[in-house]
Amino acid sequence: MPSGEDDLIGRYFKPIATDPGALGLADDAAILKVGGDDLVITTDAVVEGVHFLSGDPPETVARKALRVNLSDLAAKGATPAGFVMSLALRNADEGWLASFARGLSDDATGFGCPLLGGDTVATPGPLTISITAFGRVPPGETILRSGAEPGDRIVVSGTIGDASLGLAILTGKMTVGDAAVREMLLGRYRIPQPRIALAETVRKFARAAMDVSDGLAGDLAKLCAASGVSAVIDAGSVPLSDAARGLMEQGRICLESMVSGGDDYEILCTMAENRFGDFARAARSVGVAATSIGTIVAGNIPPKWFDAEGSEIALPRLSYSHF
Repeated sequence: MPSGEDDLIGRYFKPIATDPGALGLADDAAILKVGGDDLVITTDAVVEGVHFLSGDPPETVARKALRVNLSDLAAKGATPAGFVMSLALRNADEGWLASFARGLSDDATGFGCPLLGGDTVATPGPLTISITAFGRVPPGETILRSGAEPGDRIVVSGTIGDASLGLAILTGKMTVGDAAVREMLLGRYRIPQPRIALAETVRKFARAAMDVSDGLAGDLAKLCAASGVSAVIDAGSVPLSDAARGLMEQGRICLESMVSGGDDYEILCTMAENRFGDFARAARSVGVAATSIGTIVAGNIPPKWFDAEGSEIALPRLSYSHF
């Protein structure tokens, strides 16, 4: 007779484990055939009260848990191959699990990233989901943080800061009257948009790349440190949504909070000056905007940010801390 854990896994997660290598979740490991590709591996955990709120819909919790890992794969230029998941539950609420599994299944199918295995345990602490995702990259073509060179353009996908505004709404720190704007901002926080469609383009054009998870300013500083370089940023070039720009014009937010807010899950990358145009066109062809925000320069000092008048901006905070 199957244990309670086996029964839970069989009903909610076995249907998601569609890759033959998952062995129907009936063994202690999975077998992943990668052929001649390099295997890219990333792990992220999301914890209740830190990365999502206790009242968030279970479907969005599942989607966020998987998507933050897919965002890392995209920034490395990797194609998703599968994932394993550890799930620590306070209680096995059937309704919650059914909704969670539905959201996880939809994204696993949509992104071509099947569940391969994992573990499910009970915990007296906060709900915690830890996912390790695997991706494939042609041999030697993984894009690291450490490849930026002086003279490179610094490029970011999408828009920055919307997720932090969504969190501010959910925690009561901000109110937004326009229902459509409110829902857009909440969606950016709850359901990141990993730029998997850009993976091949990143691989083709970028010298260095990482995803923006803790805040654009802080993550740029990490990329520069890994590459042994510095950067000069035109703060006015940072791409903002119409919603964020409108709130800024009303004086309700400032740019500094947008570039340090975190949870953007966009791609930050650098490339040779003469390659940006082709990169931007390739990004547009898959429905993603790419914006040049500055230049890599020689040196080992932190990146410098400048406003439209050429005055340096002092950023009181670079990143949102999840720790």
